[in-house]
Amino acid sequence: MILVTGGAGYIGSHACVALLSAGEDVVVFDNFSNSNPIALERIQAICGKPLTVVEGDVRDQSALEKALSQHGCTAVMHFAGLKSVQDSVAEPLEYYDQNVVGSHRLLRAMRATGVRKIVFSSSATVYGKPQFLPCTEQHPLQAVNPYGRTKLMIEEMLRDQHVSDNSWAIAILRYFNPVGAHESGLIGEDPKGVPNNLVPFVAQVAIGRRERLNVWGSDYDTPDGTGVRDYIHVMDLAAGHLSALRLLDTPQCFAVNLGTGEGSSVLDVIRAFEAASGRTIPYAVNPRRPGDVDTCYAATDYAAKLLGWRATRSLQTMCTDHWRWQRRNPNGYA
Repeated sequence: MILVTGGAGYIGSHACVALLSAGEDVVVFDNFSNSNPIALERIQAICGKPLTVVEGDVRDQSALEKALSQHGCTAVMHFAGLKSVQDSVAEPLEYYDQNVVGSHRLLRAMRATGVRKIVFSSSATVYGKPQFLPCTEQHPLQAVNPYGRTKLMIEEMLRDQHVSDNSWAIAILRYFNPVGAHESGLIGEDPKGVPNNLVPFVAQVAIGRRERLNVWGSDYDTPDGTGVRDYIHVMDLAAGHLSALRLLDTPQCFAVNLGTGEGSSVLDVIRAFEAASGRTIPYAVNPRRPGDVDTCYAATDYAAKLLGWRATRSLQTMCTDHWRWQRRNPNGYA
């Protein structure tokens, strides 16, 4: 039995599909502060298999201990937390509370119940501004915003725990830019309020919920002047989690990138989404935002060697699947 914190969220829900499809039993632990219980119904419809749901806050250690022990959990996938860079700058204390304190309580609950396996949802933001490309796992860790610093603190906490008790098996997965949706169109990204990320904003423009996209900067040192990022299909990402979990039968602690190893510009994404949707995406070019970098993409050789995993889906597939989700759910799960 696998406990999935934040399992109703965007990445967590797709990981649940991967787990159930691989024959695992799943307990979702979620407070639904930034997710919708409907996603869990749809996961079960996709897989034709039930999962267990526990509503609770990841900062509630006693609730976590109860869920882990009552359901006989043997491992944890930890997705619960806040994830907006911009919001973290405005509300840093909330981010440290939810992300760092929540993870601390989870680790204490795991220690108390004898669960020693965890796959942690980290982020490429721990690298900060790239000093070299592609970003390898040996790139200096230098997060430059509160969100990234919370992820880095949790990574350090996990490494310290493994040093103190090397019976733990810990996988730290550094995501680049997850996009797309399950091919069924039943589950996908449903941001509350104004989307912070590019592809969901583009999708809401395509469906008519927003008038146009703001492109932040057109004078970067890139082929078309717009920022370049490594976009990875969320189902490829979910497969990476499953591969990492399979390694945790042996005590260890490792950090690995999950990306495609290729960069796509903002204009590349717009063109791909226009092709997927058959609709024009109006956009306006605005000045750069502070802190944005020209280019960032992953080195992927270590993931291939360690996990036997590589991303397989193209940017066009990412946009096609995201559009299928958005078209079938124009207002998200609402």
